[in-house]
Amino acid sequence: MASASEPSGISGASRHVPEHIHRRRWAILSVLMLSLLIVVLDNSILNVAMKTIATPAPTGLGATQSQLEWAINSYTLVFAGLLFTSGLLGDRLGRKKVLLFGLVVFGIGSVLAAVSGAPGQLIAFRAVMGLGGAFVMPSTLAVLMNVFERDEQPKAIGIWAGSVGLAIAIGPIAGGLLLDHFWWGSVFLVNVPIVLVALVAILLLVPDSRDPRPGKLDPVGVLLSVVGLVLLVYGIIKGGQLADFTDPQVFGTVLGGVLVLVVFVLYEKRIDHPSIDVSLFRKPAFSAAVGAIALVFFALMGVTFFVVFYIQSVRGFTPLQAGLLILPLAAAQMIFAPRARLVVDRFGSRAVCTAGMLLVAVTMAGFLLLDTDTPIWGLEVLFFIQGTGMAHIMPPVTVSVMQSLPREKAGSGSALNNTSRQVGGTLGVAVLGSLLSTVYRDGIEGALNSVPGLPDGARHAAGESIEATLGLARQLGPAGKALADQANGAFIHAMHVTALGSAGVAVLGAVVVAAFLPGRMEAGAHGADRADREEAKVRT
Repeated sequence: MASASEPSGISGASRHVPEHIHRRRWAILSVLMLSLLIVVLDNSILNVAMKTIATPAPTGLGATQSQLEWAINSYTLVFAGLLFTSGLLGDRLGRKKVLLFGLVVFGIGSVLAAVSGAPGQLIAFRAVMGLGGAFVMPSTLAVLMNVFERDEQPKAIGIWAGSVGLAIAIGPIAGGLLLDHFWWGSVFLVNVPIVLVALVAILLLVPDSRDPRPGKLDPVGVLLSVVGLVLLVYGIIKGGQLADFTDPQVFGTVLGGVLVLVVFVLYEKRIDHPSIDVSLFRKPAFSAAVGAIALVFFALMGVTFFVVFYIQSVRGFTPLQAGLLILPLAAAQMIFAPRARLVVDRFGSRAVCTAGMLLVAVTMAGFLLLDTDTPIWGLEVLFFIQGTGMAHIMPPVTVSVMQSLPREKAGSGSALNNTSRQVGGTLGVAVLGSLLSTVYRDGIEGALNSVPGLPDGARHAAGESIEATLGLARQLGPAGKALADQANGAFIHAMHVTALGSAGVAVLGAVVVAAFLPGRMEAGAHGADRADREEAKVRT
């Protein structure tokens, strides 16, 4: 709340939120959380549904592991590539309008994904959903920054981040219930009623806001970012599919993606209306926060990809049971994220985020303790500690990013915040998913070669994922039990190698945060607040 010396109803030079908006700020936050819930809910539901989608028709689509990766990455690539533009459009046209547009597109994409008849269609319609999500997520954070006073923003951002935990909790359970009673497409169709409720609530409650001096659009920069990311991630996924990262097709595609992204950065530095203001990264608080977000989601998304197969394929739990097993991760985020600001006030952002990163690293390494018969409570403990670590990372670094910028640039700041999250997650799925696939293929190759009369094509397909191998084992009848046991052992080994990679990335994130994130954010926040006021005085 605003202090007594600075009443909330004052506007103009003091740049306070209008009184009529201030009074309903918590109701507005609830609507923003509902909009965010839809985007995160979809991804958490998809994680539970991956095994079903990998199952051959009519139960699923018979998607391969690389197709499952693309079902995730087609969404996140479009999402990440268009976040810059959506943030600028929100600042220019109004965040409420952009939020409404994004929800409508997301709803349409959900319906189309639900009726997909092949993996390729699902990948395409997931890209449509990514288009909608790109206009939803940055708008929610941008609106939040414009309806809360600066001293309440850390609390509001903590609650906003906690809604991610709520989505992580609801998604897998809802997905499990739907998969137990309906076809796999129902996990996408469930988005539609939530979208309709959110649209009505936004129209009634959410105020519009925009930048009075928006920048120009940057179509060339957007194109370069999308092309660079697609080439980079495609090359990484292809490397995992071929089990050979030295293949010219793989190496050339990855190198091409890196070169395009370098051109993108150089281009953004030269033009006067960049999608991303590269000079922002000269601020240690900003660059360290963005890097921390990318690294933690790189590690987390890669682990999430293999944990689903460990729980369902290796341990034999149903989708609903898998959803329930993920609850500790969600519960920890819901409990601690809204309270993270209290710990930051006492110990400072650097100490809290570094400790959070190290907790995440410890839990990643903890996956080395998991085997085919490990008590499942061990996984639950790891999930809870991991959620606790993340809950003490995301709110402080998000506050650091958003309070580094003036209020009217909230759309662009939110876009950068979410781009780092999505790019980190996308590369995590691609790199760690490919690592998992490569190590697993190496581990199961000998067992597949010993299967008599198996054609080369079928052998290659069966080695692409544990679900494909288990499918072959089921076809072999009683003789396939030995193959299934070897598949479980090969997957556990691949999971351990991938978990070590994730732990290393989390440790790198801890180093970045400890070295560059400021210890206390209050000074920076007050400085930004004074800059806001000075800028307002100039305009008035």
